[in-house]
Amino acid sequence: MIKTVSTIMASLLCLAAAPLAYAENWPTRPITLVVPLAPGGSTDATARLIAQKLPKELGQPVVVENRAGAGGNIGADYVAKATPDGYTFLMHTSTLMTNVTLYKKMPLDVQKDLAPVSRVSLIPNVLMVNTSFPAKTLNDFIAYVKEHKGAVNYGSAGNGTSQQLSGALFGQMVGAEMTHVPYKGGAPANTDLLAGQIQAVFSPMVEILPFIDSGKLRPLAVTTAERSPRLPDVPAVSEALPGYEIVLWNGVWAPAGTPKPIIQRMNLAINAVLNDPDVKKILRDQGSTPAGDTPEAFQQLVGTEIKKWGELVKLSGASIQ
Repeated sequence: MIKTVSTIMASLLCLAAAPLAYAENWPTRPITLVVPLAPGGSTDATARLIAQKLPKELGQPVVVENRAGAGGNIGADYVAKATPDGYTFLMHTSTLMTNVTLYKKMPLDVQKDLAPVSRVSLIPNVLMVNTSFPAKTLNDFIAYVKEHKGAVNYGSAGNGTSQQLSGALFGQMVGAEMTHVPYKGGAPANTDLLAGQIQAVFSPMVEILPFIDSGKLRPLAVTTAERSPRLPDVPAVSEALPGYEIVLWNGVWAPAGTPKPIIQRMNLAINAVLNDPDVKKILRDQGSTPAGDTPEAFQQLVGTEIKKWGELVKLSGASIQ
């Protein structure tokens, strides 16, 4: 009997040690980083930047794979159902937190099916207008919106996106609604703004900087609580509307069940990359701010952000079947 118990205990100890031993040898082959959005966007660009630097930390290639559709839910669900062996990760944005409330039928449970690894970067939206628009400053724009209730059309990348939610919160705090015009992506919205078909957009800074730098569009404000180092002369909306804040971010997840030692090692690798001077400069130049953290801090943030974005979705009235 004693021998049997000893044998069982030895077996259990071996099983408990197996994930740790596996993690110590990880990775032994290329890793896939799934981006649930189309190539060429800000998140895709950041993912490719991180993927380019991670092999130095991990010793294996990191391949970016785009699986776009359903506001990023298709790619997220793909990763959630992937084998939790440390070879499939997800690079998503705060849009995933929005989707929890926006979509009536989610294919995955964000908090149960995905394991947070690390946040990567913060991205402000920028309130943009055509250069021919009468408002030259943020205060001018607020006054114009109040005087022309419902007449200001603002574009977005679609229902429930941060662009729409930025506009909905702005309108509520100003006390005068604007008219939301959804597009199939941020690029066509920016194109119509350039053509004067709409009056404003709240576009991610990464996507709109070329138009700002060339003088083709006028930035009036950023949606973060403070000014952006990339556009120091552009005020924050909160300077005129205290309490206003919309912060976009992106981060990395693994399938739930991925061994914690692997998650921890990937977390350390991502944070090392974010501390690379070249990476810091590239992110700064495109208007992003490195935002690495621990898996535990990221998990707590996810819970908080689901509630926050959910309230904004309800405010906007957006809903997707």
